[in-house]
Amino acid sequence: MRDGSSPVVEFPGDHEQDLMLDFIDGNNESLVALRRVYQDGFKSSVHSHKKTQLWFARSGVVIVSSGDGRWMLPPGHGLIIPAGLLHSSEVVSQVEMHSVYVHSDFINPARPRVVEVTVLAENLIAELLQDEDAIRKGERRRALVMELLMDEISHLPEKPLGLPFPSHPSIAALCRQFLRAPKANASIDDWAQTLGMSRRTFTRMFRIETGVSFVTWRQQACIFASLPRLASGETVTNVALDAGYENVSAFTTMFRRMLGSSPSAYLKSSGMRDALSAVAS
Repeated sequence: MRDGSSPVVEFPGDHEQDLMLDFIDGNNESLVALRRVYQDGFKSSVHSHKKTQLWFARSGVVIVSSGDGRWMLPPGHGLIIPAGLLHSSEVVSQVEMHSVYVHSDFINPARPRVVEVTVLAENLIAELLQDEDAIRKGERRRALVMELLMDEISHLPEKPLGLPFPSHPSIAALCRQFLRAPKANASIDDWAQTLGMSRRTFTRMFRIETGVSFVTWRQQACIFASLPRLASGETVTNVALDAGYENVSAFTTMFRRMLGSSPSAYLKSSGMRDALSAVAS
C-alpha cells in the first residue's frame, strides 16, 4: 500500500466526465473507490485510465465497449479493464456504479475480464464508500480493507457474460430494444425486414458485427436480460413465458447450458441479492 488511504468521491450525474477522469488519473493512491449513478441512455466518450478499473454494476445494465470487444454487464457483475485501454460505456437502464481503480503495479490483466463480484468484494467496496468521518476514524482498518480488496479482485471468478454488441447503429438500436423486451422466438426475417435488408445480408452483417450468429446472440441476450428480474424475486415461470419460451423447461435448459446451473442455483451461488432489483424496465 502506498499510504493506507483512499479518497472516496461521489460525482453527481450532471458533472462533466473529464472531472472524474482528472481526479482518478491525478490521484497517487494505490486504490480509489467511486460511486456514481448513471441515468438510462447515458453514453461516455472514449477514454482510458492510468489505473486498472473494476467497473461494477451494483444495479442496472451497462454496455462497455473497447477495441477488444463489447460486453453487456448485468447487475452483480463487473468488468476488469486494464490500465490504458480505450473504452466507452452506454447505460441500458439506470445504473448504480461502484468502481474501484487500482494502481497498475498491483493489478493489470492482459485483457478485459467479465467477473462475478463476490459477496466479500461487494462488502469491501461498500466499506470503502463510507463517509469521510468514518475514513478518518479508521485509517488502519481501511488500509487492511484495501489490501484485502486488491487480493480479492485478483481472484474474482471470470464469467461468460460478455454479450457481444454491434456497433452498426441500426442493428444496435434493435439489440437495445430486444434487451428491454427479449423474445426467444424473434425471427431473423423480421429483423432483416425492419432494417430493409435481405435475410442473407442481415445474417452476414450480424455475424461480422458481433462474432456470433443471430440465433446464438438471441439466446444469450434472453438469458442475460432475465437475470435482473429473477434476482428481484420474479418466478422463473413468469420470466420464461414473458421471454417467449414455450415452457419453463426450455428456459431452464438454455440457462443451464449457458451458465452451468439452473436459475435458482445460479442466483444462490452468485450472491445476487435484493440490490439487483433496482434495474429499470
